[in-house]
Amino acid sequence: MTILVLIGLLACAGVATASYGYYKMNRTISKMQKTSAMTKKVDKITASKSPVSYLLLGTDTGDLGRDYKGRTDTMMIITINPDKKTTTMTSVARDTLVTVNGQQMKINAAYAYGNADSAMEAVENLLNVKINGGYVLANMGGLIKMVDAVGGVDVVSPLTFTTEGDDTQADSKSQYSFFKGQTYHMDGSEALAFSRMRHEDPDGDYGRQRRQQLIIQAVLKHSASVGTLFNDTLLNTLSNNIQTDVSTSSMKNLALNYRDAFGNVKQDQLHGTTQDMGDLGSVEVMSQSEINRVHNAITDEMSK
Repeated sequence: MTILVLIGLLACAGVATASYGYYKMNRTISKMQKTSAMTKKVDKITASKSPVSYLLLGTDTGDLGRDYKGRTDTMMIITINPDKKTTTMTSVARDTLVTVNGQQMKINAAYAYGNADSAMEAVENLLNVKINGGYVLANMGGLIKMVDAVGGVDVVSPLTFTTEGDDTQADSKSQYSFFKGQTYHMDGSEALAFSRMRHEDPDGDYGRQRRQQLIIQAVLKHSASVGTLFNDTLLNTLSNNIQTDVSTSSMKNLALNYRDAFGNVKQDQLHGTTQDMGDLGSVEVMSQSEINRVHNAITDEMSK
């Protein structure tokens, strides 16, 4: 459940901590929040402990709020069912072919041409599902600062590969090697290189998304203590790199009433067929049977 859980922990930690610490935490959350028409509806959903789903969008353009929004190269539907005690992360390939307002495009462009709502609408229309919780927009480039702020993270590599040059964007001469099954204590630059590589991964972008999940989950694990939560560097990094329409009330409900679901995380991915679409380049075309499969899986997780 990653980012939402981290934000929820921040919200709950303020209840039992010193007033200045709570002030800093609340200021961070307020800076991240962008209220939408869904916010009050979601408060009722989480208060009643009903299944809830969110869209996690990952972009990489520097601090959020800049003029250039960029494309959302990470898109995940996060479904949380407190009764079944399950959390499901369903990844949507960034090159998935969709039609938005009569125009064919890759689904990662829906945000760039509109906003978080248009990205959410594109995903809902593709899978014929309703995302009833809202969105979390995270700048994946802020991963370096976030990992460094918690003192690094421990991750087991799922495959053997070497990254260099453009994979790090921190140092063109940097090179990192990882071996399958080995545990690494990574600083921010190493974690970013680990999560970005896709050309050497036999699963391409699908494998990259799984490694991103590993890094974010590791950050969450290291951020669980109240002392770490009120680390000024971490708070500043969160406020500059996350935007959401999830209210503080819903965050508290998630952290208090849905915590059992966070211990059982399932992963799924929408798989397509690669095709060349001329000006659009290489796209992932989803079969109706695959769309139906993922639709049914999400619908089942959203039922009590």
